[in-house]
Amino acid sequence: MGAPPSPRAILNLYSSTLRTSKSFSSYNFRNYFVRRAKENFRSIQAEQDPAKLSLAYSEAVKELEVLRRCAIVNQVYGGSRLAVEHEDDVRERDT
Repeated sequence: MGAPPSPRAILNLYSSTLRTSKSFSSYNFRNYFVRRAKENFRSIQAEQDPAKLSLAYSEAVKELEVLRRCAIVNQVYGGSRLAVEHEDDVRERDT
């Protein structure tokens, strides 16, 4: 295996994964993939072994490619918004 990825490369991959996760039109998919991305990158950040770090990084790159394809399909065939997504319908109570 090659050299482990730099912290900057890991941060760029994390940013790309979060950006792609937030591009899902479906509320449930979007929240799930954002949560999953945060969990995966916390485990990558905690990894000390360079070989395991390189392996985890390459797996995350592959997952990002799949996630991008899934996000495109979800945007094309996404349904209507859920009630929890309508922020303009939320009324603030006067206390």
